[in-house]
Amino acid sequence: MATKAYLVFMSFIGAFACSLPAAAIADPGTLGSAASFGVFGGGAGMTNQGIYTVINGDIGTTADTTLVTGYHDLNAVFTETPLNIGTVNGTIHTAVAPAGSVPNVIAAAAALDIQAAFESLSPAALPGGIDVSSLGGGAGELGNRTLAPGVYKSAPGTYAIQGGDLYLDGQGDPNAIFVFQMGTSLLVGGPGAAFPQSVILVNGAQAKNVFWQVGSAATINAAGGGTMVGTIIASSGISTSTAGNVDVVTLNGRALALHASVTLVNTTINVPGVTAVAVEPPVVVEPPVVVVPPVVVAPPVVVAPPVIPASSPITVTGTQAAHVTATATTGGFINVQNNGAYVTVTENGTGTINVVNNGQILTATNTGNGVVTIYNTCTAAVTVTNTGNGNITVNATGSLPITLTYTDGLDHFYP
Repeated sequence: MATKAYLVFMSFIGAFACSLPAAAIADPGTLGSAASFGVFGGGAGMTNQGIYTVINGDIGTTADTTLVTGYHDLNAVFTETPLNIGTVNGTIHTAVAPAGSVPNVIAAAAALDIQAAFESLSPAALPGGIDVSSLGGGAGELGNRTLAPGVYKSAPGTYAIQGGDLYLDGQGDPNAIFVFQMGTSLLVGGPGAAFPQSVILVNGAQAKNVFWQVGSAATINAAGGGTMVGTIIASSGISTSTAGNVDVVTLNGRALALHASVTLVNTTINVPGVTAVAVEPPVVVEPPVVVVPPVVVAPPVVVAPPVIPASSPITVTGTQAAHVTATATTGGFINVQNNGAYVTVTENGTGTINVVNNGQILTATNTGNGVVTIYNTCTAAVTVTNTGNGNITVNATGSLPITLTYTDGLDHFYP
């Protein structure tokens, strides 16, 4: 390969700016298995930003699929989002993709062939490249030039296309070759970020015969827009446009990086000699979303007893000249201290009856759930009737009998 390329160069030297004859480097076959690749990200992967990126060819990396973001092909989707969708009208090759392929065989072979092509385009293989300053203008500036076929080497180590477009004149030869060698970087666009530039082919020049051998990184039209031509093989990374730009950058060629990633923003790449077949993203049928209502754990139902408003408590104390009649119909309590006349006490609620009687006849009736307690020291009769659930305790020191009536079945205490 090197000997043949050297002979090509020597024939060019003899004619200076005349067209180079067809040679191996003009044939995509020199890229071997990498000829169909529009993008290759070495072992670092590829990233797309924007929704207008289209690759008419294959893309690949020797890295895992996790380092491919924003792309899809006919087989799979690689970490796309609604704002980052890149269509690959070919196949995405990684260390494990496409599914069913032998792991990393295709990507690894492409990496070796790209490295070999990079070396075959180097000054070591094609020495004596033309310094464009010998044709007038700056040594590393390609903008506003029209160049004949040939091998061009950057004297300062960098090439830039700024301030105007670069025209490549095939001079009527469809096999005319253009090789650009630079020790470090390639910058297309400007001056400034707002001025995209283009490479324009005239008089039979073809994109498949244009090669850019970049010693470090290539940056293509950071402002978006413009058309780049040729196969870019960079030792480091390659980037097109800048995130947020919607003007599409067009590359009629390839972006092949050896040791770093390739980042594209709204870029169309047309691989020479590859017929594009439109690819729609695979339809991903997602299962229906079943909304499971949250489980509401109801607290235990506490059945509260009906609220019975309590009657105002009845308290009778002191010496009474008249009869004492105390009645509680709900939950009130009755306290009676009697030193006078008759005492009649009725409790129909849940309150308690406490009677201290030193007077006359005492009658206590309890139909509720309260407790009746009676202390009687008079000589009159004491009559107690209990039909509720409360206890009756009677202490009587009088001389007349005590009458007790109860139907509740509880214990009753009296002297």
